[in-house]
Amino acid sequence: MATLADQLTDKQVMRAETRTPAYRAGGPDDPGPVSSGESQVRLSGALRVGIGAVCGCLVVVGCTAGAASRSAPHGRTSQAAAPTRPGGTVSATSTATRAPSGPSTTGSTLRASSEADPGLAAAAGTRAENRRPGDADWRVPGWRTAGPRELAGYADRVSVLPGQPFRLFVTATAPSFTVRAFRLGWYGGAQARLVWQSGHLPGHRQPAPTVGPGHMVTTSWTPSVRVTTAGWPAGAYLLLLTDIRGRAKYVPLTVRSAATRGRLVIVNAVATYQAYNAWGGWSLYHGPDGGFATRASMVSYDRPYDDNGARILTRYEQGTISQAERLGLPLAYLTSVDLDTDPGVLAGARGVVSLGHDEYWTTAMRAAVTRARDSGTNLAFLGANAVYWRVRFAARGAVPDRVLVGYKSAAADPMHGPPTTTMWRSAPFPDPENSLVGSLYECFPANGALVVRDPGFFLFAGTGARAGSAYPGLIGPEINRAYPIGGTPAGLQVVAHSPVRCGPTGSTASDVTYYTTASGAGVLAVGTMGWDKAVRGASPGGGPPAATSAFARRVTVNLLTVMAAGPMGPTHPSRSDLAALHEPTTTRTGTGGPVAR
Repeated sequence: MATLADQLTDKQVMRAETRTPAYRAGGPDDPGPVSSGESQVRLSGALRVGIGAVCGCLVVVGCTAGAASRSAPHGRTSQAAAPTRPGGTVSATSTATRAPSGPSTTGSTLRASSEADPGLAAAAGTRAENRRPGDADWRVPGWRTAGPRELAGYADRVSVLPGQPFRLFVTATAPSFTVRAFRLGWYGGAQARLVWQSGHLPGHRQPAPTVGPGHMVTTSWTPSVRVTTAGWPAGAYLLLLTDIRGRAKYVPLTVRSAATRGRLVIVNAVATYQAYNAWGGWSLYHGPDGGFATRASMVSYDRPYDDNGARILTRYEQGTISQAERLGLPLAYLTSVDLDTDPGVLAGARGVVSLGHDEYWTTAMRAAVTRARDSGTNLAFLGANAVYWRVRFAARGAVPDRVLVGYKSAAADPMHGPPTTTMWRSAPFPDPENSLVGSLYECFPANGALVVRDPGFFLFAGTGARAGSAYPGLIGPEINRAYPIGGTPAGLQVVAHSPVRCGPTGSTASDVTYYTTASGAGVLAVGTMGWDKAVRGASPGGGPPAATSAFARRVTVNLLTVMAAGPMGPTHPSRSDLAALHEPTTTRTGTGGPVAR
């Protein structure tokens, strides 16, 4: 959570416009058709086959040939998994039931086209993957969620390349358990597919965690299973642990893409996952007593996640992932760690999507995304509070990137310099997030309706929105606001401006902003953490009104479609209009803290 220091306690919220037919994915919760008199965004025939490199691939964009093919793939490789301890694991490959492979989608024509535009093959792969049957039983109701030491696990990597093995460490009080790997997607509405499952594995209680310097909780567990990922497509995965009593827990894993050129990159915010993780008693927010003063200053990936094991992925990322997969777009998947460790990982990407809760960024992450934007890669921030805390990754022993360091205080951090772990907006090295996101983190808690300011905005096409249209339940519980201060992009356009309460007595506003750059990139920030929930729609646990979900889905479909076709700026340059709102120049209306000069 991003609030002033005296409020920093663990949040309880972890919870072209042409006159042609709009693309419709179909299905019971599709945003639906739009009226013939409205402006619409559509996919041309070329994009339905795969985003092509020919001009006119997306009518709303008006792309130019080769505009998205800016540089070579990054070709990142990764360290191989450590060998399994003798007698300490069960080979997953010996007991696995693997889904049959589908037919190849690449022929000579596709191969030739892919040389000019790798998005063709990537889009075809997304469509082929989502035509496969899904498995609705990936969901775990709250009453089945196991306790923190009853059943829990973690992987020795946050991401792997397809075919790369990983080890899973599990503690279980039941005599046995199974592991099933579900890939998140659309899959005809099931929204996940079973890719792999183990046989019954012996359960045993692993040793209690240890608490080291900085209140860092770690484990030294015996591996339970070594899993090979041969045949697993790149994507976001939930490893579902289930014991013989039916108790269950998730372990998140990203199978990252080997290349991003010509693709729309979805980023799983694993830095934020770990910052909030209080398994073992400590997180970057609090200690066992719940107080900020007893918080950890570093947290380890060598421990399970708390709650259901994947609360940020399931609550703030899954809905948008399902829509992106449903559209058959050329997708790639990365994590915070991948952005940090490979400076060229986004070379040639068409867009980067930051999902609903992406709060913790390293200097290298921000540099990689800024570099991509300045090379013409579109950006979308589909949440709020992004790029708020500056952190860094560190090794645990000889294993890199297994520790997230976040002192949240320049005075306490022994490292002095730009990587000092404090707010991005704070001294002694201020670099506020508005220069990248477009807006600043503003408030928690805040709730209300999104209010449309500019109904002619191209991404609102097909929503039926008018000036002043309100969409209840879309704003909150954390929000961003645009400020006319240093760092805010000169061409910032505010397309929705929503008055809301901030806390019990304050008042402020949440803004949806858009700006374009000299490189042609377009950057959208929705300014609310409720976006992914609205995209998911109603659920047994509740959700926003149907009209709100339809609006959020349509905008998301428009946005992802246009981003995937190439730079948004040439066809849809932003129109500077922030000054007309007469916004304050200080952040006193919110809880995000002052901006150092």
